[in-house]
Amino acid sequence: MAELRYATAAAAATRASSSPSKRDADAASASSPLVASPRVGGGKDAPRPHQRWSLPPPVRSLLALEDPRSPAASTSYRILVAAIACFTLAALFSATSVWSRLNAPYLCRKEGIRLHCPRVSERDSLWENPHAAATSWKPFAERRSDEISDLVPENETSGFIFIHAEGGLNQQRIAICNAVAIAKIMNATLILPVLKQDQIWKDQTKFEDIFDVDHFINYLKDDVRIVRDIPDWFTEKDELFTSIKRTVKNIPKYASAQFYIDNVLPRIREKKIMSIKPFVDRLGYDNVPMEINRLRCRVNYHALKFLPHIEEMADKLATRMRNRTGNLNPYMALHLRFEKGMVGLSFCDFAGTREEKAMMATYRQQQWPRRYKNGSHLWPLALEKRKEGRCPLEPGEIGIILRAMGYTKETQIYVASGQVYGGNTRMAPLRNMFPNLVSKEDLASKEEMEPFKKHVTSLAALDFLVCLKSDVFVMTHGGNFAKLIIGYRRYMGRHRLKSIKPDKGLMSKFFGDPYMPWATFVEDVMITHQTRTGLPEPTFPHYDLWENPLTPCMCRA
Repeated sequence: MAELRYATAAAAATRASSSPSKRDADAASASSPLVASPRVGGGKDAPRPHQRWSLPPPVRSLLALEDPRSPAASTSYRILVAAIACFTLAALFSATSVWSRLNAPYLCRKEGIRLHCPRVSERDSLWENPHAAATSWKPFAERRSDEISDLVPENETSGFIFIHAEGGLNQQRIAICNAVAIAKIMNATLILPVLKQDQIWKDQTKFEDIFDVDHFINYLKDDVRIVRDIPDWFTEKDELFTSIKRTVKNIPKYASAQFYIDNVLPRIREKKIMSIKPFVDRLGYDNVPMEINRLRCRVNYHALKFLPHIEEMADKLATRMRNRTGNLNPYMALHLRFEKGMVGLSFCDFAGTREEKAMMATYRQQQWPRRYKNGSHLWPLALEKRKEGRCPLEPGEIGIILRAMGYTKETQIYVASGQVYGGNTRMAPLRNMFPNLVSKEDLASKEEMEPFKKHVTSLAALDFLVCLKSDVFVMTHGGNFAKLIIGYRRYMGRHRLKSIKPDKGLMSKFFGDPYMPWATFVEDVMITHQTRTGLPEPTFPHYDLWENPLTPCMCRA
């Protein structure tokens, strides 16, 4: 019986091994790279001529190498499907992020001379100062009706002072305010200042060609004695322009009130009439009595008035700016300081052709030979100045900042500037972003502008007034023009409208990062400029009175 059972079992095994289905399965197992072949021999060091790796049960079940109906395979199958689903979702999210980053508009795309910046939506706070409600300052420099005059009698004055107001219109304006202040300090009589012809402007405008002389003298009659001309009894008038004996020189910059009392007043008492030159920034801010600073504000904001025809023309230009589209619109005034002289004096490096850079190097060497030397030190110096925000913004750069702030292509912009260095080519990126960019020559006819061309200073006066009346004022570099505009807007309550001082160092930071996304740049611009909108600021030692006339000239409402 034992032999019979053994023979029967052997026959069954033989039939099973020789069946077609078994042969097909064995053939598939032998040819599949996913199933390991059995070892030849039994030792652990036996050779493995066809070694293959065995896959885990879930994968084998998925590939139909194992029966999915088995409990183990069914559980593993579900786990694998869930894992693949999670992996697929993660891959989709990652692909979206990568695609977005690859196609992100990094700042602005440049095509030739054009800059294409992403479109932005106009914000509600673009044309108003969002922090204006927190301020409660009002003007306090005007003379009150109940204020007692402390003007000394004419025969008790210490003498006459005569000054040459140098530079452009705004530099001359500051010199006039300082002249009234030092006349008050020394109890002297002020001869109406002379507006000296500037080497750059080459203008021979007189005081009475720009300012209302009668208003100037009458408004200050209780503060300082002012006469229109040199007294008749003084016959040697030319000496005030040429003689060293009649000139007080070497007055330090931002001198104190005590310096004038100790060093200038004795000479005026001795000579009776003295000329003071040069006279630019020759009186400090934090080393003079408070009432003297208040007097300077009184001169600047109340006594110095432009002639009526200048005021009327400026009103027309401002009205035309607001009605250019047929509807009443706000407008921005942009003081664009990028003249050849400013670019050269800055000693900064700007984009341009090799020929343009070579011409600028020659110009700097001719104009400022001591600073230029051999030019080898200028490149690292230019990089450092740009990082510190001490370089003028190019037209295209200020356009990018304005676009990041939210100003759209439809924004109406009045540009106040001289001849831009580089001409239309340099202006093209800004005009491309803001096509509604105009100047006074675009708003007025040739016949209207003709009377103002006689005096270059009167053209500057028009720019001054139109910028003063604007809804938003933007400066691109420092200077007396921008200081006086921002200070005037603060003093007269126009601080409730924006006066923007761009952070020039931002452009160096972000242009140095070619992978900075536009959204990040916009966020940094908005955060940086939250407190650069022209609100009155607490004063500090050596502050600039013309830009921030807070403590001496304003008071809490």
